[in-house]
Amino acid sequence: MKAAALLALLLPVPAMAEPLTVALDWFVNPDHGPIIVAERQGWFDEAGLEVEIVAPADPADPPKMAASGQADIAITYQPQLYLQHAEGLPLVRVGTLVESPLYCVMAKAEGPVQGLADLKGRKVGFSVAGIEEALLHTMLRTNGVAPEEVEFVNVNFALTPALASGQVDAVAGAFRNFELHQIAAAGSEGRCFLPEENGVPAYDELIYVANPERMDPEAVAAFLKVTERAAGWISDHPEEAWEVFRGWAREVDDALNAAAWSDTIPHFAAHPMALDAGRYAEFGRYMAEVGLIPEAPEVAAVAVDLSAAAP
Repeated sequence: MKAAALLALLLPVPAMAEPLTVALDWFVNPDHGPIIVAERQGWFDEAGLEVEIVAPADPADPPKMAASGQADIAITYQPQLYLQHAEGLPLVRVGTLVESPLYCVMAKAEGPVQGLADLKGRKVGFSVAGIEEALLHTMLRTNGVAPEEVEFVNVNFALTPALASGQVDAVAGAFRNFELHQIAAAGSEGRCFLPEENGVPAYDELIYVANPERMDPEAVAAFLKVTERAAGWISDHPEEAWEVFRGWAREVDDALNAAAWSDTIPHFAAHPMALDAGRYAEFGRYMAEVGLIPEAPEVAAVAVDLSAAAP
């Protein structure tokens, strides 16, 4: 026994891998389903990954955390990626979480706004200027309405209450998987007008970004492979997956998240590493055309496909 103990002391001890820190875009909600389910199912552990999930105090922080090395991966929005690149943040898209837009312009189904053309001369509530404003302007112009013909009201993130109370005739920036359920709970049926059907190029709502100079491509690729497994399992077992997800914390186990869960599942990227370079190029051109960035970047400057690094 003494010899065995001495031998154990002399043998090299494997170095513990550093945790892979993943900064979410906001507090945990169904949009983060594949990450939370993978963690709760122990699939990161099976892949040899220790993953630390961080919910930010400020949703503007995650990209900065990834750029500075405070996080290995951050979740952000594809449209925001072009702004971050233009600002000089050393970030690239390494994967996709939600592969289609969730943004919509929402009105009451029983109200006077039956199409976007009906917004002429009416009030539209919004929360954030910039990208959301540009999307709305494109959608209006596509339907023959000049932005100057609409009154914009900053409702300070109270989108559903402003619409439900009649303060405004529609709201821009609603998420189709959440706000439709919120307004239903307030006693009205909502109608969503979608950007991809009204002049805006399709884009990924939520993406994973990392600093290409700091990241470990193999570790990031391994993380994405696990989330791919989780997204597939969620799609095949939605009810069982909800039971797993809701166990994350008491605050995620509520009626709104339960209702949003089934509406969110179809939007999860089935293959997170896959990169549609043409789509990224087209959206970059759109960002430049609407004046949000000086010029469209080369796709390789803002997005990579890590499939070759996958285990």
